[in-house]
Amino acid sequence: MDFFIQDLKTVLKADFVCDEILEVVDIADVSIDSRSLRNNNNTLFFAIQGQNFDAHLFIEDLISKGIRYFVVQKIPQNLETKAVFFVVDDSLKAFQDFVAFYRSKFDFPVIGITGSNGKTIVKEWLNFLLSSDFTIIKSPKSYNSQVGVPLSVIAINENHNLGIFEAGISLPNEMDALERIIQPNIGILTSIGSAHDEGFQNREQKILEKLKLFKNVDVLICESNQEVLKLISSKAKLLTWSFKNEGNINFNLIKVDVLEVSSDFGNFEIKIPFVDKSSLQNIATCVSILLYLNIPITDIQKRIANLYRVEMRLQIKNGIQNCTIIDDSYSSDYQSLKIALDVLENHKTHENKTVILSDIFQSGFDENVLYAKVEKLLLGNKIHRVFAIGNKIKNHLSQLENVIRFDSTQDFLFHFKDEDFANETILLKGARSFEFEKIVALLEEKKHETVLEINLDAVTHNLNFYKSKLKPETKIMVMVKAFGYGNGSFEIAKLLQHHKVDYLGVAFADEGVELRNAGITMPIIVMNPENSAFSTMIAYHLEPEIYGISELNAFIKVAQSHNLYKYPIHLKLNTGMNRLGFVQQNFDELIPILKASNLLEVKSIFSHLATSDMPEEIDFTHEQLKKFKLWSNELIHKLDINPIRHILNTSGIYNFSGHQYEMVRVGIGLYGVGNDVFEDEQLQNVATLKTLILQINEVQIGESVGYGRRFVANRKSKIATIPIGYADGIRRAWGNEVGYVIINNKKAAIVGAICMDMMMIDVTEIDCEIGTEVLIFGEQLRVTEIAKFWNTIPYEVMTGISQRVKRIFYKE
Repeated sequence: MDFFIQDLKTVLKADFVCDEILEVVDIADVSIDSRSLRNNNNTLFFAIQGQNFDAHLFIEDLISKGIRYFVVQKIPQNLETKAVFFVVDDSLKAFQDFVAFYRSKFDFPVIGITGSNGKTIVKEWLNFLLSSDFTIIKSPKSYNSQVGVPLSVIAINENHNLGIFEAGISLPNEMDALERIIQPNIGILTSIGSAHDEGFQNREQKILEKLKLFKNVDVLICESNQEVLKLISSKAKLLTWSFKNEGNINFNLIKVDVLEVSSDFGNFEIKIPFVDKSSLQNIATCVSILLYLNIPITDIQKRIANLYRVEMRLQIKNGIQNCTIIDDSYSSDYQSLKIALDVLENHKTHENKTVILSDIFQSGFDENVLYAKVEKLLLGNKIHRVFAIGNKIKNHLSQLENVIRFDSTQDFLFHFKDEDFANETILLKGARSFEFEKIVALLEEKKHETVLEINLDAVTHNLNFYKSKLKPETKIMVMVKAFGYGNGSFEIAKLLQHHKVDYLGVAFADEGVELRNAGITMPIIVMNPENSAFSTMIAYHLEPEIYGISELNAFIKVAQSHNLYKYPIHLKLNTGMNRLGFVQQNFDELIPILKASNLLEVKSIFSHLATSDMPEEIDFTHEQLKKFKLWSNELIHKLDINPIRHILNTSGIYNFSGHQYEMVRVGIGLYGVGNDVFEDEQLQNVATLKTLILQINEVQIGESVGYGRRFVANRKSKIATIPIGYADGIRRAWGNEVGYVIINNKKAAIVGAICMDMMMIDVTEIDCEIGTEVLIFGEQLRVTEIAKFWNTIPYEVMTGISQRVKRIFYKE
């Protein structure tokens, strides 16, 4: 689309800097991500600057890749004549202003959704329910933030005639910007819960902030809830629903799966696929808006009966033949394809990238235009091969060399062979009607039902929490030793590389080698290097911790044999841990060795705090900090070097942030475990260990369960067997009614002795069946709680989970 320079200057409130005369610029796409392979010479790049990141640092690299147009807060030195710059006070606000300007060019109904719970489900269900009546543009996944909303809205084109966008807030004064961007004329307020309560003075303030989204709507659809209704302006047109006969539209559950609907729009019954409280609320919201939009009642009845569970998570799984599977198989629209391709690039485990793609619906583009755009996307993302499934897509993508075409998913399944897939990263992106979950089942590595789910968004949240404690210039090293604290080191490392942390830390060289073989290129420090592994470390560009004279001499000898020059090493000081490291008495011997050779370069000097999580030992910690400052200054002065220094670990960052020096080390906190209650409240749970019920047995009074008859029933009981045991990392001491698991939000005691591969649980009072999900630990039962029962620390619980337990990584 062509934009006049003068219009852009006005919209962005920008100063225009360019060494040529331009009146018009052709903008095909906007971007805020310097890593995206979609960036090209028709991209308008917004260099957003935050507390702990600054996209301005990557402008020179982006110019070298062909990008011409930038919105910046400052022009990097010596680049004034290399590109076209719009200089603004705040690039995020300029981005929002630009999208609001773009949105104003379109005039069709737009639904704005906010609330505490159910936003994404209502949005996805409405897209399904209304897709036969409208060409819809909607937010991809949970793109509802200050950045996510404009990225969603910018995808509108002239063929759309209905928009559905969700808006999420966590602090006061955030909704005005989102309202200005979405410009909704139909409002939906979903249920109000406790999410983000901590960002507001009280619940009323949070509700009032959410209601700002609806200040210009023609109608607001919400539950008849007095807590909310008393805060809504009397000028607003309301359409309320209720299960208590208090709304404009009233619902009554007359059978297990039948809702009776009573309203001025008509009285009727609908068969519903879900009956849990949240689903009933979301169905009521959807029925209300369908009635408002004059969808015929017979159509509403048919469509509601076909509602489906919304899979809101993009999952990353291990696949057959050393493949990695990126499972986004429940939606296929153009905007979400762009996002999924970025995920594919950021999480690829192999150079070969494969995409399995169905026909794309609801794009708003003519078919030929749509698939030309898809083809350009796939080419730009350097996709190795494409499986095109569907009657429409199979007739396009002519410029791609390696396209394999199928009429249907069934056709693909009929021709499927395991040996056709090996050593590649595979993205599955399919419309729900194509049932790509059947393909996922074939490609996924086969392991038993017990899985450890890793929330990559929670990892990012926790990383940003610790970043918020630091100065912008402070570097970050993240520990991924011990298989990423049990969470899977490679996927965590890929995410950290994507977020441009400065160093990774592993315990042993073989852990670093695995990361290198998996494509991790960032600096890696080996914290416990063995002399026998020095040559391997050099071959894989791993940097050793040096903690003693004999180790230093051994590494110098290997460095000589490899003709190294200034190979990076990291000196560890023993300031009080008394585990590994140099003490000040060693310096008379250490300094001459280092000064006498140019084989090595002291990249960093560091130490380890022993009691940073123990308030009662604060004097000891201060003594360590004092020694570190004194000793590191001595080494810097006598060696005439300028190294990175780091002593703060996770709890050190939280409790002693004034001593962050040039770098800090994040460990257990990244994985959602803090060192006190207050820190825990700021972190998100990362790992969820869960399994399924294999069998349920009725046990009579006096009958026993398990080895050694350690449990004897004193009542008629239902005992379920689940496939997890001490070989998976669950201590036997957790059995015999000491420990419990969670089923449907209820505790189920572990009975009898825990076996190697199984355990038994008492489900007498719990509604469950074979296949019901069982939570071992997660949000409802944190590893910190289990660690207390086990009389150990969360590290041991997490790292003890066997690698035979399948890891599934996901993003919301």
